[in-house]
Amino acid sequence: MTLMTDSLKDLAGESLRQWLGRFTGSPIKAMNSGIVFTLIVQSSTATTLATIGFVSAGVLTFAQSVGVIIGANIGTTSTGWMVAVLGVKFSIGQFALPMVALGALLKILTQGRVALIGLTLAGFGVLFYGIELLQLAMSGLSDQIDLSAFKTDTFFSKFLLVLIGFVLTVILQSSSAALTATITALASQIIQLEQALLLVIGENVGTVATAVLAAIGANSNARRTAAVHVGFNLISAIFAFFILCPLFLWLHQQGRLLSSWDEVLIIAAFHTAFSLFGAMLTMPFIEQFKQLLIRLIPSDDDRLIQYLDETSLAVPAIAIAQAEQVIFQLMWQQYVWFKAAFKDGQLVAANQLKQQDELIHKLREYLEKIVVADHSEDQANLLILLRTVVYLKVLRSDLEQLSYSLDLRTQPALYQVALDFMEVVGNYWEQASDLADHEKIQALQNELILLEQWAKQHHAELREKINEYAASHHLNAARILELLAAHRWLERLIVHSQRFVNVLCEKEFKHEHQADDVHV
Repeated sequence: MTLMTDSLKDLAGESLRQWLGRFTGSPIKAMNSGIVFTLIVQSSTATTLATIGFVSAGVLTFAQSVGVIIGANIGTTSTGWMVAVLGVKFSIGQFALPMVALGALLKILTQGRVALIGLTLAGFGVLFYGIELLQLAMSGLSDQIDLSAFKTDTFFSKFLLVLIGFVLTVILQSSSAALTATITALASQIIQLEQALLLVIGENVGTVATAVLAAIGANSNARRTAAVHVGFNLISAIFAFFILCPLFLWLHQQGRLLSSWDEVLIIAAFHTAFSLFGAMLTMPFIEQFKQLLIRLIPSDDDRLIQYLDETSLAVPAIAIAQAEQVIFQLMWQQYVWFKAAFKDGQLVAANQLKQQDELIHKLREYLEKIVVADHSEDQANLLILLRTVVYLKVLRSDLEQLSYSLDLRTQPALYQVALDFMEVVGNYWEQASDLADHEKIQALQNELILLEQWAKQHHAELREKINEYAASHHLNAARILELLAAHRWLERLIVHSQRFVNVLCEKEFKHEHQADDVHV
């Protein structure tokens, strides 16, 4: 299950981020997005963790995440049908090892997406081979294992089975793996149908443990998103325990609808109905649910360090999105400091520079921990982010000499260039999120190129104006050298800013080029 899910996550990677960002405008769209991507990666935990990570990174809002979480819980029920139909009802175990062999060959002999498809194929093969082994191992256990202690005639015994299902998911870190074991045990007649239904309820609730762990240390919106997952699963579990479970048993025992179904198919149907009815119960009250969580979990100071959540490293696309948000915020911080110096003559405090140094260092360490597949889109994005960090550090070093901005204010010609530079940047960059706006960044790139070219063409002319200014104001040699150094510093600042924007444009161009390829 891990091999299959991890390879599917790598295949979905950046697409997951783009899809969730684009198709989560309304609660229904958000829910459909959660269903689709959980169907793709075959793991509600992966989609839930991705959603928490994207909310933490600012890619998704808390409001958008609610529907995605509900959809993820519906989408994960496909695993039950796959295991029941392909793994038990119509066993394809005989094809499992050839699938593993073919997948291994694709992984060894190819690269990029084809290699990931090979890993996915091998994952499916190992999954179905594992189901066959489980059935074989459990075939003789029904006479040896006494489950009389887990009868379902009392509330306590029923609750105990739910608790066992919960613990099983927590231990395996996968509700799908726990569900597979339950279906196999039912098919081998080790457990009865009602016991299996109660185990499934607990297994579904068990996924909340991973979400809660992922939200620890995250920002308030990410914690709210995790709370949605917990709340939805608890509401669904209570409904399933008191209503759905007795209903399915009655239909199976007395009704015509389910009486002819194999019990493993009933488990798959119950798992789907469990999540669908949960969605029907919560979707009409989604706005009230959001407002309640906003009141219960107050907003925090949203410190940048919270974006670098190491639990998101399991899904590279999320980790990259979070690191990108930190870069944008740090760059915005630098812009604010430059603007205050040029326009108001205010210099940044030394302790603020030290704090940014620490953040840049932690950001670099975080990026180095991200593990991506070779020749993947995530790898290309990661390399671009590493390059942006280089220019972030370069611009940070320019801040060490921010006192030159005070010298520029004393010389009209130089000060006008500095104001022009700030105006160019300010026209296209009003907030940190504008760095993700392709059109604005491309326009800013063009303007900075023109400004850099103008500065080069008028370099000698500006030097001459400095000398004229020095002569008319009777400046000494030391003061003249300070103005010349300030001039060089301003030129470097323009060049460094332009190169930083160039790297951002490379990323946007790559995404645009890939989108064109898809349309073609």
